[in-house]
Amino acid sequence: MASSEAAPSSATAAIVSTPGCSHGGWDPDGEAHVAPALRSADHHNGESETGIYVVSGHPVFVSAEDGVETRIETGPGDYVYVPPFVPHREENPSLDEDAVVILARTTQEAIVINLSTL
Repeated sequence: MASSEAAPSSATAAIVSTPGCSHGGWDPDGEAHVAPALRSADHHNGESETGIYVVSGHPVFVSAEDGVETRIETGPGDYVYVPPFVPHREENPSLDEDAVVILARTTQEAIVINLSTL
């Protein structure tokens, strides 16, 4: 199902992040701004656990397990946990507002393995 580990989707490439420093355990990737009406490709993050804190906007996180799709609608102050190898995508349904999130991962590199579908 994995199409490639090499290049992130164009939507993922449009996310601008500010790298943080690694100090063991969780690696803070920094702040990411997700442009209005942007949707990432379906993907998973390999063995990495990902913690996401929503600073502003209302991003939606979509995942699938055993063929069942789950949508998590979020707002400022919400946290989202993405377990290893879980197929998912991020969406910003707003037409005029960036979604700003802070990311932290358990691996030192951001692993993005694009999938053809959830």
